[in-house]
Amino acid sequence: MQLKVTLKRSTIGCRQDQIGTVRALGLKKIGQSVVKEANDSIKGQIFKIKHLVEVEEI
Repeated sequence: MQLKVTLKRSTIGCRQDQIGTVRALGLKKIGQSVVKEANDSIKGQIFKIKHLVEVEEI
C-alpha cells in the first residue's frame, strides 16, 4: 500500500524536529505531494506532523 502525503500547512513556528521530518519526507512547499510506501517508519513520521499534512491511501 502507498500513501500520498500533501503538505497543507506551513512549518513556520514549528519545532525544529518537526521541520526536519517534513524535509525528510521530501516536502518543501505547501501543496506539494509525495508518494511513499506505507511502512512503520513512514507512518511514524506522518504521525509526528499529522497537523501539517493530509494523507490519502493509493
